[in-house]
Amino acid sequence: MRVHVILPAAGLGTRMASGHGGHVAANSSSISDGLHVVPAMAASASVAVMPTPAPKQFLTIGGKPILIHTLEAFLAVERVDAIYVAVKPQEMERVGQQIDKANLSQHARIFVVEGGDSRQDSVAKALAEVGGKYAAAADDVVLVHDAVRPLIESATIDKTIDAVLKHGAAIVGLPAVDTIKQVERTADGALVSSTIPRERVVYAQTPQGARYATMQRAFDEAANDEFQGTDEASLLERAGVPVVVVAGSARNFKVTQPGDLELAEFYLESGTRHA
Repeated sequence: MRVHVILPAAGLGTRMASGHGGHVAANSSSISDGLHVVPAMAASASVAVMPTPAPKQFLTIGGKPILIHTLEAFLAVERVDAIYVAVKPQEMERVGQQIDKANLSQHARIFVVEGGDSRQDSVAKALAEVGGKYAAAADDVVLVHDAVRPLIESATIDKTIDAVLKHGAAIVGLPAVDTIKQVERTADGALVSSTIPRERVVYAQTPQGARYATMQRAFDEAANDEFQGTDEASLLERAGVPVVVVAGSARNFKVTQPGDLELAEFYLESGTRHA
């Protein structure tokens, strides 16, 4: 059994937030059963929020591109056998150069592959590489992680792998601390229709994973039906796959706003990155 990690960094970042169900892994005692999961935005190469022309994964924190920090986080986990960075064709050379500059090209575990026009397309293309060129076995573990979540902790990666091995599919989720309102869209704006109990809600993070055959089946079914999901879990759920939730961390945030860079710098300087 091998562990494959896909870092989609070629999409357009057009995901919408919506609720979907899940269960809780046994090692996630702080999250209750019967959850609504609210997806966060996908990693993207096109910047919609950050006021800079540079793709977010190429912005630097601690003197290194965000993507390099993310790669180093997964390289620190010995159980990870291969990491596939899915990027736009025109950015493949640049990513390769950054990997070389960071002295990571010595790691035979890193592969730069061509992504697609959306996150889902990028992951689908990477899955094709994993199953074809790199001959993944049906029971191999596949994790998908936002390239611009550089502060993912080794312990969280390990717990996600364990949850996939035990349950078949898993995501990382952060318990909600704000009150969540369900709304109806009207001509006068959004009207509150109900309040969702916070103990039944988590904010979806990454990694999100499943056995290779399970993940591939979910993507194949979505492609056949021309369905675009908000994240991997939404495709797995649609395919009838139970998805457990592993407790996440506030540090595992997606770099989206300018202030996120400063916060990431703080965590790096405080030495809490791979704790």
